[in-house]
Amino acid sequence: MTTQTSRPLIAILRGIDPSQAVEACAALIEAGITVIEVPLNSPDPLRSIAAMVEAHGNRAKIGAGTVLTVPEVEQVAEAGGTLIVSPNMDAEVIARTRALGLESWPGVFTPTEAFAAIAAGATGLKLFPGSMAGPGGLKAMRAVLPPEVPVYAVGGAGPKNFAEWIAAGAAGFGLGTALYTPGLSTGQIATRASAIVAAYDAAVA
Repeated sequence: MTTQTSRPLIAILRGIDPSQAVEACAALIEAGITVIEVPLNSPDPLRSIAAMVEAHGNRAKIGAGTVLTVPEVEQVAEAGGTLIVSPNMDAEVIARTRALGLESWPGVFTPTEAFAAIAAGATGLKLFPGSMAGPGGLKAMRAVLPPEVPVYAVGGAGPKNFAEWIAAGAAGFGLGTALYTPGLSTGQIATRASAIVAAYDAAVA
């Protein structure tokens, strides 16, 4: 395990309970994953985010996923979150996120959505669902997108195909069920996180 290097991996803790959030966050950081999102359709997500920020905010970037509205952005900001991830491209959500000084990672699937998100001020793009676009779809989009805008593959991208996605232009990954599903112990989360980090390191070596 290592905490030396921050990798472009976002842990998606969909369904995490506040009672486990702080220790799960610690396990992820120890394994080398320091960007963590709690989707807003999780149990009491703002409480989990606030607790993780208080305990680990100096070592990790913590925020919310499945953020769909401006009021939700504001609630995450109030909880101390610094990362806003969405499954869709909403210009108002992006604009408010950036106005509050938070990172904005909207979901896009087409070049039209991608350029609209960039114009609205997105920090980076979340290609979602990645399994539908595939590395070929990303490669085609990457050819026309500004090179300085990072694109993370989410859904269908994981340890078994990191290298293929990276070759297609993926700058990073969001990892959901490969990393966490409700009911896993913190030890199981740590084991999965370590394996994912090792696979990512091997893919970029």
